[in-house]
Amino acid sequence: MSRTGRRRDVMKKFFSVLLTILLVLLETYPLAWLLLSSVKAPHEFTTRPIYALPTEIWGENYRRAWTEGKVGTYFYNSIIATFPSLFFVLLLGTMAAFGIEILRWHLKNTILLVFLAGIMIPVQMLLLPLFVLYHRMNLLDTRLALILTYVAYGLPLTVFFMSSYFQALPREILEAAILDGATIPQIFSRIALPIAANAIFTLAMVQFFFIWNDLIFSLTFISKTELRTIQTGLLNFAGRFGQIEWGPTFAAISLAVIPTFLVYLFLSRLIMEGLTAGALKG
Repeated sequence: MSRTGRRRDVMKKFFSVLLTILLVLLETYPLAWLLLSSVKAPHEFTTRPIYALPTEIWGENYRRAWTEGKVGTYFYNSIIATFPSLFFVLLLGTMAAFGIEILRWHLKNTILLVFLAGIMIPVQMLLLPLFVLYHRMNLLDTRLALILTYVAYGLPLTVFFMSSYFQALPREILEAAILDGATIPQIFSRIALPIAANAIFTLAMVQFFFIWNDLIFSLTFISKTELRTIQTGLLNFAGRFGQIEWGPTFAAISLAVIPTFLVYLFLSRLIMEGLTAGALKG
C-alpha cells in the first residue's frame, strides 16, 4: 500500500474514533448531568452555574423524593400496571400471530391487516373514545383501565412482529410434530414458543420501555395521586404556584430513569440480536 493510501486509512480511523467519542459524549452527558444535579444542595441551584459540579453529595434529595414525593407509591403503581400488561400482550399477541401465520383458515389475512392498521392509529385519536368508554364502565381512576389500554395498544405491534418471525418457522418441524400426534396447543407451547424465545424477549423489552415510560394514557385516565404511575407522579414536584424544588425533582427523575437504563445497558445486545433476527426472517 502506498504512503497516500496508508495516510487515508489513518485519517478514516481517526475521524471514526472522533465521531464515536462525540456520539458517546452526546448520549451520556444528559444522564451524567441529571445524576450530578440530583445530589446538589438546594442553594447550589441559585448561587452556582447550572453546569457546575456539586460541591457536596446532598442525599437528602433522594430521601425527600422517596418519602415526601411518594416515589415509592408511584413505583408500586408502575409495576402493577406494567407487568400484567406485559404478560397479557405477549401471551395474546404471540397466540394470535401463531394462529394467523401457521394455521390455515379463512380471513386470516384480513385479520392481520386489521392488526397492522392498529399500528397506524395515533395515540391522540384513542384518548377521547377510551375516556368516554371507561367513564361509562366506571373504570376511570383504576389500574385496570391502564392495563386494558396497554394490552390493546401493544397487540398490533406484537402480532406484526411475531407473525414475521413465525413466517420463517420451518414447516417440516411442525409437520413432524403433527405426524407424532401433537395437538395445536402442544405445538405452540413446546415447539413454537421455545424457538421464538429470543424474539419474544426482544418484544418484551420494547413493550416494557413503552409502558414504563407512558405519560399520556396515565395522565388521561388517572387523576388520583395515590394511583399515579412514576411518570405522571413526577408532575407533583411542581408547587402550587409553579415553583419547582430542583433537587428532589432531579432525584425522582433519576429514580425513574435508572431501571430502564440498567435494563437496556445489560440487555441491549440481546435486544439488537432479536430485532435483527426478526427483520431478517421477515
